[in-house]
Amino acid sequence: MSPSASTSPSTTATSATSSGTTMLKTVALTKDFRGFTAVNSVDLDVAEGTIHALVGPNGAGKTTLFNLLTGFLSPTSGQILLRGQDIAGKQPEQIAHLGVARSFQITSLFEQMTLLEHLELALASPTGLGYRFWSSRKQLNRFKARGMELLDEVGLADRSGVHAGSLAYGQKRALEISLALANDPALLLLDEPTAGMGMEDVDRTIALVKKASEGRTVVFVDHNMHVVGSLADEVTVLQSGEVLAQGTYDDVRNDERVITAYLGDAGGDHG
Repeated sequence: MSPSASTSPSTTATSATSSGTTMLKTVALTKDFRGFTAVNSVDLDVAEGTIHALVGPNGAGKTTLFNLLTGFLSPTSGQILLRGQDIAGKQPEQIAHLGVARSFQITSLFEQMTLLEHLELALASPTGLGYRFWSSRKQLNRFKARGMELLDEVGLADRSGVHAGSLAYGQKRALEISLALANDPALLLLDEPTAGMGMEDVDRTIALVKKASEGRTVVFVDHNMHVVGSLADEVTVLQSGEVLAQGTYDDVRNDERVITAYLGDAGGDHG
């Protein structure tokens, strides 16, 4: 990567798809932890139907921002607007009911449950049956067909009856994406979807995220610049809890500030 003239975020070109309706917007979003500001007055604008990447060096505030967007943390100040509705401070389940789904950086599956049981439980949860899983097995059969469809979408239909604990790492991440898609969210947030993967799994996950993005908006965090460049319509670069740059992948990767803060060292191994 060769440094080029710095590009101001205010003049950075945006993708053709980013001029439509705003799906997600933050206004001066801030999170303090006993005097330490992890997210500092972040303004984020995610257009509906786009794939938006959040990148930055370790400690940049990406995970804290994700936790704010999904209700796992409440902001110190600022707004989080989902299709114009302020969701700042709402609980995760309330945000989920508004059409937001999230996958986590660390896998969180039930090792002794089959893949299909995972999907049936996810599909049943909005109905209340999910909370009575073991006593409602026959009732959960109504979700079998849709569960199989979701597993097929992520290439796991032939493993539907095996326990999640037997899956390879990349397959576990694919299962988690299928779980996030179970209730057809309008906004899908993916936290490090390719972390710890080999290149074959990375490329498979890129294709999976592209497929999952059809008809919905995706925001994801990833350190792998190959992934970011392959997927993102728009990229927001964070440093020390603040927005350093924002624009298309080609614009931000040639911004001298970004090269210095992130891409010049952490991104060099990824092309």
